[in-house]
Amino acid sequence: MKNIWLIVMCTMILSSCGTSKTIKESKKTLKGNWTLNDITYNRDGVFNVTIFGDTSAECLEGSTWQFIPNNNFGNYEITSSNCPAGKRYFIWALPGSDQTDPTYDIILKPTDEKKNSTMDEKGFRLSISYLSENQLQFEQKVQLEGKPFVIRMNFSKNLK
Repeated sequence: MKNIWLIVMCTMILSSCGTSKTIKESKKTLKGNWTLNDITYNRDGVFNVTIFGDTSAECLEGSTWQFIPNNNFGNYEITSSNCPAGKRYFIWALPGSDQTDPTYDIILKPTDEKKNSTMDEKGFRLSISYLSENQLQFEQKVQLEGKPFVIRMNFSKNLK
């Protein structure tokens, strides 16, 4: 009887330490190439927003993104005219989520092409507010004039 109890306890502990089903499925769904269609805000108006300390929201619109789940590496490429064009690289992670919350986070840490960090901070934490086989939405919450301000990045998957 003691052996059965010990096996049951070990199984419970090991299963609780694994990656959640939501995270595993999300990694599979994120895999591939995406286009950032547009960036919207939770307020009306014109805003001068710099995303990831890199470039303006306008320059990021139309960029192509790639997420590679087997090594958590990715990149986005800006091709808009009058913008600093080229590829930017990042490492990404999906930290554990609260199973009662339908949204969860992704962390993007800018790197160079060889995966060396290009910043001292931990990266940028965004909420994945929507993810399906064809659509993705990130939200970043910041403060503007002392009030919450939400930046929404809306993607569509590039189907081959």
